[in-house]
Amino acid sequence: MRTTPFHERLAPLNQTHLWHHWAGYLVADKYQHSVPFEYLATRNSVALFDTSPLFKYRIAGPDATQFLAGVLTRDIRTCDVGQAHYTVWCDDGGYVLEDGVVLRTGDDEYLLTTAEPNLAYLSRLLGDRKVDIIDTSDDYGILAIQGPHAADVLDRLTPAPSALAYFGLVDTDIDRRSVTVSRTGFTGDLGYEVWVRSRDAIAVCDAVLEAGADYQLTPIGMQALAMARLDAGMLLIDVDYDSARHAWTDAFRETPIELGLGWMLGGDDDRAYIGRLAHRRERGQGTSRWKTVGIQVDPAAYERLYNEEGLIAPKEGVYVDHTLSLYDRDFNADAGARYVGYVSSFMFSPLLKRHIGLAKIPLDRAAPGTEVWLELMVAHRPKYVPAQVVKTPFYDPARKTADLGGGST
Repeated sequence: MRTTPFHERLAPLNQTHLWHHWAGYLVADKYQHSVPFEYLATRNSVALFDTSPLFKYRIAGPDATQFLAGVLTRDIRTCDVGQAHYTVWCDDGGYVLEDGVVLRTGDDEYLLTTAEPNLAYLSRLLGDRKVDIIDTSDDYGILAIQGPHAADVLDRLTPAPSALAYFGLVDTDIDRRSVTVSRTGFTGDLGYEVWVRSRDAIAVCDAVLEAGADYQLTPIGMQALAMARLDAGMLLIDVDYDSARHAWTDAFRETPIELGLGWMLGGDDDRAYIGRLAHRRERGQGTSRWKTVGIQVDPAAYERLYNEEGLIAPKEGVYVDHTLSLYDRDFNADAGARYVGYVSSFMFSPLLKRHIGLAKIPLDRAAPGTEVWLELMVAHRPKYVPAQVVKTPFYDPARKTADLGGGST
């Protein structure tokens, strides 16, 4: 296994010695023995996450904007220099291949981050366009600084980021090392991501740890990050959707509209991007099969379900990233109950004090307030607990997008 540019400094902080494999790299599963302790750092103080294993591509050249406008579902032409976009890209059938963040660092230059390798796919689409795609994954480390005091920590290191608008980016220095800071992250809170050359990673990491000491800066692992992103209603590849590139059947493929990302398609978009015709048909003919929604479990009913079996209802540590079935009624009480969808990720939110999840629901049952019944295994038997469809994100603090000092939201 490979290690990230920050591993030498962050590994000694891992009290559990539990590690996760991500894109061939070792990253901490959790640093503390209590995952909620780490999770709450993203909501109450400030958290540090090593997101270096992301694949990173520099896309540059006179035709870079034209090229990306034909590949990415969201119109990159609306992204100004010094801004970033969350976006997806699709196949000809309109199904999502992957999502990622693209940073526009110059008139004809972009940085694209992805969870899975995409270099060969993008290169095959180039044709004779004047564009270079370079894999810079090994050249940079990325530190995510997330939480209500993220800006306070960065202000101690450099004045530039505090004026950034949401999804803005700026080139600056930390400890006399050149870095790029973007106001982005995967926690749904106020947050920044610091790009630094691998050779400068330890020096910048030391500066961040020192600046964050007075704010209880806490390194977090994959488990706490997964909980934070679910609070924020953010999608995770291989959990809340599968890449159409690897799907066996259409049941494992989803369109941006079905994922709740239809806002990326725009209205009068004239681009001939990949998947455009399929998306227009889906919208025009109303052929979406389901909608990705939030659900919230009835807390009293959840307690009773376990108490009746002589058990304490589990809360802390509840995080599920596999399929849980949904029905229109309690199957144990009514054998005529129908399967109506499934939950793709589910947890107990330490902040909201509720069991929440992301679910795939037919369109006629996707309205907020609709009741569904979630299947759980209790004492080795299937039991059913009522839940309601709710809007996402479950947690959306104003500070995430607020103007902190000169930037526009």
